[in-house]
Amino acid sequence: MAGPPSTYPRRLLPLFLGLFQAALLLFFALFVTYDEPSAQEKDSSLVANQVYSTFPFFQDIQVMLVVGLGLLLTFLPRYGFSSLTHNFLLLNFSMQWALVLQGLLHHFHHGQIHLDLHKLLISEFAAVTVLISVGAILGRASPCQLLVMATCEIPLYLASEWVIVTCLGVLDVGGTITIHIFSCYFGLGVSKALFRATQQPLHPKEAPTPSSDLKSLVGTLILWVFWPSFVAVLCQPGDAQHRAILNTLLAMSASATTTVVASSLLERDGKLSPGHLQNGSLAGGVAIGVVADMAVPPVAALALGSLSAVVCVLGFRFLTPLLGRKLTLHDQCGIHNLHGLPGILGAAASVLAVLVASKDTSGSHPSQLSPVGGNASEALEGQRGRGGAGGQALWQAAGLAVAVGASLLAGLLTGAALRLPCLARPPERLCFDDSLYFKIRDQAESPGPDGSAEEGALALKEQV
Repeated sequence: MAGPPSTYPRRLLPLFLGLFQAALLLFFALFVTYDEPSAQEKDSSLVANQVYSTFPFFQDIQVMLVVGLGLLLTFLPRYGFSSLTHNFLLLNFSMQWALVLQGLLHHFHHGQIHLDLHKLLISEFAAVTVLISVGAILGRASPCQLLVMATCEIPLYLASEWVIVTCLGVLDVGGTITIHIFSCYFGLGVSKALFRATQQPLHPKEAPTPSSDLKSLVGTLILWVFWPSFVAVLCQPGDAQHRAILNTLLAMSASATTTVVASSLLERDGKLSPGHLQNGSLAGGVAIGVVADMAVPPVAALALGSLSAVVCVLGFRFLTPLLGRKLTLHDQCGIHNLHGLPGILGAAASVLAVLVASKDTSGSHPSQLSPVGGNASEALEGQRGRGGAGGQALWQAAGLAVAVGASLLAGLLTGAALRLPCLARPPERLCFDDSLYFKIRDQAESPGPDGSAEEGALALKEQV
């Protein structure tokens, strides 16, 4: 028998997470172990060097995702606790789920999965797709809906990445195509299916305040500082990694300054929009990922960063309202402007970079195009076997098409599943409100009796 109306929705979340963590404990006890320590001192030194060279990047990415992205999502004034906590919860849930799936698919040998830092890092990259996608429905979905969304998205992302990187041979060291584009259009597909064709009016609790915008801008600054680690961590150590860091810094510097220019010109009084600054400053990091380790000149990184910022700001100013009116497409955080449009721009730049770099390096210097975990000679040999530079350029374009098409279809199907009544979607009047999920001690700042936790639970039960 179902629980009382005031407790049933509350029990769904701990039940879901409790069963998941219990199953994970059993799985790890049976199948997961660490690599055996090497008996040779030389090999031990090599492993230590790999750990010490990777872990600083890993820490940077942790700060980006937990602190930077969490604060970026706090622009909703009454949803700060939920934004930070749900982001943190989804990161841990998705990382563990991806670790299990990737272990079974790629690292299951003789009944054991040998865990190391690199496998954990790859799982965290998979979790990033979920954190980006939920931005489209932030504040209008329950925690259970978000967890189900993550459960569906991780295997779909892994399948998409395998097709794009392994089957098509797309070069994308910074995840522009495989992560940013996939997660963006997956989230938009979920939003479209979840809210169907209903126009989502501006919610009274949705408008940012100066305080919430300031916290969100702090998140942007944290993301901006650590973004080069996200792009460069999977590059080949040495020249490729050095080049990726430099290109990312140049692109993001250009996007930051161009955002100020574009935002000021679009406003009649010349003032800056906090929303433009929070997103446009990061657009260069999204676009540069796919070409970060390629043999592109520094001016190309600057140009790509500037163009991505312009595209992002124009998207917020014109495209998002247009899609809302014409397609009734709801995009709460503007992920299409930060991840989708700059991602497409970066993918187009990779097609051009492959053609130009191949011509420039066809002589005595092979190519500096390198796939994730690969090397220059392998990439060049792959180009020869796939129709040369023109063939590789076509595969880059094909990877973009696969990412957009697969993610949209998968998102639509997932969004339809999220409409199940048992997932307790919050009613419209209780959206964007922390008091629905948290004990708020300062009652003076609570939204009032309509937003109380008790009434929120009753309203959720009505939805169920």
